[in-house]
Amino acid sequence: MGRSIKYLLIGVAVLAALLLVAIIAFSLLFDPNNYRDEIGAQVKTATGRDLVIEGDLGLKLFPWVAIEMGETRLGNAAGFGEQAFLEFTSAELSVRLLPMLLRREVQVGTARLDGLTVNLAVDSSGRSNWQDLIDRQEAAEEVEAAPAETGQLGSFEVGSLQVNDAALVYDNRQVGEQYQLAGLNIATGAVRAGQPVDLQGNFTFTARTAGISGDIEISSVVSFEDEAATVELVDSKIEGTVNGVVEGDVPVPFALKAPRIRLATAERMASPGQLEFSALDIDGTLAVEPFSYAGDPMPVAQVSIDAFSPRSLMQSLQIDAPETADPAALGKLLFDGKAAVGKDSIRLTGMTLVIDDTTFKGELSVPSAANGTYHLALAGDTMNLDRYMAPADEAASTESAAAEPPLEIPVDMIRAFNVRGDLTLASASLGGMQFDNIAVGVNNRNGQLRVHPVSADFFEGSYQGDIRIDASGNTATLSVNEKIQNVSLASMAKAMLERENITGLINGSFVLSGRGNNMADIQKTLSGNLSFTMSDGAYEGTDVWYELRRARAMFRKEEPPEPVLPARTPFSKVSATGIVTDGVMRNDDFLAELPFMQLSGRGNVNLVSTDIDYSLSGRVFDRPEFVNDASADEIADLTKAVIPLRISGTLAAPKIGVDFESLLKGRVQEELRDRLLDKLGGGDEEEESAEGESEEKDAEDILKDRLKDLLGR
Repeated sequence: MGRSIKYLLIGVAVLAALLLVAIIAFSLLFDPNNYRDEIGAQVKTATGRDLVIEGDLGLKLFPWVAIEMGETRLGNAAGFGEQAFLEFTSAELSVRLLPMLLRREVQVGTARLDGLTVNLAVDSSGRSNWQDLIDRQEAAEEVEAAPAETGQLGSFEVGSLQVNDAALVYDNRQVGEQYQLAGLNIATGAVRAGQPVDLQGNFTFTARTAGISGDIEISSVVSFEDEAATVELVDSKIEGTVNGVVEGDVPVPFALKAPRIRLATAERMASPGQLEFSALDIDGTLAVEPFSYAGDPMPVAQVSIDAFSPRSLMQSLQIDAPETADPAALGKLLFDGKAAVGKDSIRLTGMTLVIDDTTFKGELSVPSAANGTYHLALAGDTMNLDRYMAPADEAASTESAAAEPPLEIPVDMIRAFNVRGDLTLASASLGGMQFDNIAVGVNNRNGQLRVHPVSADFFEGSYQGDIRIDASGNTATLSVNEKIQNVSLASMAKAMLERENITGLINGSFVLSGRGNNMADIQKTLSGNLSFTMSDGAYEGTDVWYELRRARAMFRKEEPPEPVLPARTPFSKVSATGIVTDGVMRNDDFLAELPFMQLSGRGNVNLVSTDIDYSLSGRVFDRPEFVNDASADEIADLTKAVIPLRISGTLAAPKIGVDFESLLKGRVQEELRDRLLDKLGGGDEEEESAEGESEEKDAEDILKDRLKDLLGR
């Protein structure tokens, strides 16, 4: 036995020596650079692409089988130019030799890749420069015979994987998008079968079309199950900053955490689970449902954003927060809803949006294409719009207020967005006005905005409107078709004009249009027609009956009557229709029915300055109501005359009074007429006779008859 062992040991030593000599000889005599052409030919056969190895090839055999490659390029697909599809500056892979030979154990030291650049492209027709590689691989898998049994590996491990200074470029010419990852560094810990692997990485990215860029760091623990058919990422973190999201190129920090993500590679299914995110002062969660990442991924997630302050967010972004009447406005916003990513849009359903004290529910669709259409359907509870208005400056003078620029029409925004949807509010308040059951329909496309239907209950009545803005040209056109029904004049005047001098109900319609990019220009060019009717009310502060009696007393040189306070003029109906031209309404059919008289006439209203200029004539009824304090002589004089009235001032503060000039002129003409009748031989008896023959003949008719007789003599 002793001699046998001795011979065995000698044999092993000889074999080891021979192996060592063989390795040394192989290292000295074998040059892998001589096989560049053969390697290129094999790659050409497998991929259809040219492989160019410009750097040196290196090979070491003991104690590691180490392969090194210098600068290498893989050609692009036909039609995508001379730019390489893939290239790197150097690569290295080392495997421990003896464990692989003796125990079939694969022990990789370090797998390193430096300066890797991958150029992915899609041409204008939608063809990609990687599809041909996929097609070849699938074809090869279909014809490949079942592999022969070669035994199982004892174990597999890698000391570390390193990718240094890599870059990935994606250029989609069909849709005009370009993205780039640069400075990509990835490093792993030891990779062992069945053991989790630590992963660290960082890179910079640029989205040229969107104009954003940023720096990203990633970390995770990766596990492989079922022979790598399932990949699990544990405690994953993505942190960094993004530039270009807000004006001023302010970097926006963000973080994303994922406790557990599972990838089923065979089915190409991802199960991200619960994700936590934060950006600036905004925190929230994403509960992502399992989805396929093959083709165009369409994930669905429940999105919850914790309450945050939009005002504080604007300050963090160095954006001037708007001054509001309520400094606490824009102090709270939170969101909850389901987000579904589709081919053409991101759809938010089951949505709850809270802004301060107002809660909206509904859905929203955001298009992925620049010319896509936003769709919305939101229903809110209550909103106090006064909180969001500019604060009132009590110290501001009238001149400074008048110098404020007119309200601009947002033509750029109308041209930029396509929107279709509906918005409802249970109630809203603005400027002391209360609106209920508000419904607004919006349809905006290609610079043409239509807000219809628009309806609301207000001032105990209702409003309906159809508003259109055509911003497709250089100058916008605004047109409105509006109706109000059974609106309380008292409530409306108090809220809108801060006056309490009129009561009753008003009904009206307004069909108007104007041109301009601000409201001042539009008001100056307003054209169209309008009509209104007021009923069963009173004008407080002016007693037209008293003014008539006072005017008569002044004419008769009598003591004026005592006024009845408070002064007021009731009316049963006031109506008018008008044609609007260049911001001025012309009305020729004004009619007002008072308890004691009827008024009719015509006039103008300047809708820009709100100035009023009306001339009316009134005739007192033979038996007017509520005039028990007037004498028989007053009634006789007032019912006999046609009384001229004048309305001036503004819509907010109209002035009503007797037109004394016209009244005196009429009285003088009447006296001259009577005197002329006397000179022409007329008299009371003849007049009475004439009146007896025809009740419709008046003094002018008698005067004409007498003149004819005089001329015929």
